Amino acid sequence: MTARLWWVRHGPTHASGMVGWSDVAADLSDAAALGRLAAVLPRDAAVVSSDLGRAVTTADAIADGRPRLPHDPDLREINFGTWEMRRHDEITGDEAQLIRRFWDEPGEVTAPEGESWNDVCRRVSAAADRLAAWGGEIVAVAHMGAILTQVQRATGFDGYRTFGQPIANLSVTTIVFDGSWRMESVNRSP
Repeated sequence: MTARLWWVRHGPTHASGMVGWSDVAADLSDAAALGRLAAVLPRDAAVVSSDLGRAVTTADAIADGRPRLPHDPDLREINFGTWEMRRHDEITGDEAQLIRRFWDEPGEVTAPEGESWNDVCRRVSAAADRLAAWGGEIVAVAHMGAILTQVQRATGFDGYRTFGQPIANLSVTTIVFDGSWRMESVNRSP
């Protein structure tokens, strides 16, 4: 069975710092951009989103009559723990070295009271596997980190290289499962 996941990054936020599990609103004022995005998505696709408001409202804005699946918390962004909503330059002392390792050596390095990159990859991959089991076309509105986990999975890139891949707000990354995962397109802005 073949499944095509159309990963859409939520609309922009105006927050500074690392926004993970905080429920920050998306700016959905660009109706033209939302219309273009809705127009490139398959009409027969079901739409799912993370349970965070910025993903939910983006999914609702682009659903355009497509069926909505229940929100999936496994599609959330990285849990940044005590780094949540802080800028990198605000993290000092022993944690400054830890956050450098978190970004430079993604894998098992864990944000204090948060997740490691490998934790996020496992969580989002489990959600993607459940979605792929449906087959067909699925639009998944999620977050940069969640989408990057699937880019890594489809390409086999290491975490460091994957972190260098831009994923713009309201962009589409298409990944197909037909026995194995492969990327069709990444960071496409309609």
